[in-house]
Amino acid sequence: MIAGIGVDIVDLERFDRAIARTPKLLTRLFAESERGLPIHSLAARFAAKEAVVKALGRADVVVASDVEVVPDEHGNPGLVLHGSVAEEAAARGITRWHLTMTHDAGVACAFVVAETDDPAGGSR
Repeated sequence: MIAGIGVDIVDLERFDRAIARTPKLLTRLFAESERGLPIHSLAARFAAKEAVVKALGRADVVVASDVEVVPDEHGNPGLVLHGSVAEEAAARGITRWHLTMTHDAGVACAFVVAETDDPAGGSR
C-alpha cells in the first residue's frame, strides 16, 4: 500500500551557484558516498532527498545526509535511510521505497513512492 509520495525539481544553475558559494553544503546535504559526483547528479540526489521529505510529510525529522541515494545491483537508484529518517520510516511501517531521477534542460527532478505492507497505508 502506498504510504506517501513526493516529487521535487532543482534548477541546476541555481544549485551549482549555491554549492560554489557555500561548499560546506556538500557535507551537510550529502552522504560521503555521494559527494564526488557531478553537479547534475548531486542536484538529482538533492531532489530525491526533498521528495523523501514530502513522502514522509515530516520535514522536522529529515537530515538530508541521512537520506542516501545508492545504485542497486542493476545500477538503478535506490534509497538507504539512516538516523531519524530511518526511524520515522520504520515507525510508519514503510518497507519499500521507489525512486526515479532525471536531469535535462537545466533541471533535475526526482519522484519517490513509499510503500508499506499495511493495507491501511501505514498512516498514524
